[in-house]
Amino acid sequence: MKVSFVRQCWVTFSAHIIGCYASLFNRFRIVGAENIPHRGGVLIASNHISAYDTVFIPWAVNRTNRLQMLWAPAKEELFKGFPGWLYSSWGAFPVRRGRDVRAGKVLNDLLADQKVMLFPEGTRHKDGVLGPGNRGVGKIIYDTRPAVIPTALIGLNRWKFPDFGREALIIFGPPLDFSDLFLLEDCKETHQKIVDRVMGAIAGLLRKEGAYVSPS
Repeated sequence: MKVSFVRQCWVTFSAHIIGCYASLFNRFRIVGAENIPHRGGVLIASNHISAYDTVFIPWAVNRTNRLQMLWAPAKEELFKGFPGWLYSSWGAFPVRRGRDVRAGKVLNDLLADQKVMLFPEGTRHKDGVLGPGNRGVGKIIYDTRPAVIPTALIGLNRWKFPDFGREALIIFGPPLDFSDLFLLEDCKETHQKIVDRVMGAIAGLLRKEGAYVSPS
C-alpha cells in the first residue's frame, strides 16, 4: 500500500510527541525493538491492558522504523468527527462488530508488506492478566504468513492521563516460527495452535519480567 510522504512525516511527528510524554515525563522503557523487521509483512501481536496501548505501541515501533505506518483495526464507533479523522491518519481502520469481511480483506492485504498491530485477546484486560487468544488471529497468520512479533506491555494499565513519573515497559520478542504448523491442514484446530503459540510467547515475555499471567 502506498502512503504519501506527508502522511509518513505526520505519523512520525505524532509518534515523537507521544514519545516525549512517555519517556521524558514518565519512565516508559522499550526492550527488543531490534527484533522488528524493517521490511515485509509484520504482525505486532500484543497483550491489551489499556486504551493507551494503541498510542504507545506505534511510538515504540516507530523509533526504529521511522516514516513507516503501523496499521491497526479498531471498532467503527471510534471513527466519528475529528477523533475519527485523527485515528485514520495514524493508520487505524474501522471494523464492524461480528464478522467483517471487508475489514478482513484489508487486514490480509496489508500484511503482505506492511506492519499491522493486533491484540489477539480481542478485548482489554485492565487487571494486566493475559487472556486467551482469538482463533481468528491464528487464521490470519496462517493465510498471510507475516513475521509475527510477540509483544508484552506492562504497567500501562496503571496510567491516567495526564500522568507524570509513571513506569511502563514494552517488550518485543523475536519473530515466531510457525513452519511446522503451516504444514498442517487449514482448519480450526491449526488456527488455534497458531494463536496458542503466540499467546505462549507473550506469556513468556510477561513472566520474565515478573508480570502476572493467568495459570489457564
